[in-house]
Amino acid sequence: MPIERRDGYRLWVGGPVPRGADGITVGSLVIVREAARHSAYLLRHEQVHVRQWRRHGVIGFPARYLGWYVLWRIRGKDHRGAYLRIPLEIEADWVARRSLATAVEGSSSASMTFS
Repeated sequence: MPIERRDGYRLWVGGPVPRGADGITVGSLVIVREAARHSAYLLRHEQVHVRQWRRHGVIGFPARYLGWYVLWRIRGKDHRGAYLRIPLEIEADWVARRSLATAVEGSSSASMTFS
């Protein structure tokens, strides 16, 4: 499937996504699994990562992301436990949930399906 241009990012549905994930963001490119393409939560979550990439840069974002992940692994957390404690993931989850909770009924974003 071709890469779609969206407002502020590009979306690649069906592109390579790590095992166990529904989506991944690299810079301004959001890649999601076909099965998750209509998840409003996932798309908003990944859009937050696009903004984080812009804020921290090509070196800063991966350094922060991996640095926090490694720190939590060293502290004894398993993969999922470390992932859930990465501040960039916490922010993306919070912003996505909050934006969906405050979406105006009847708008295009409020009518998206969840998964």
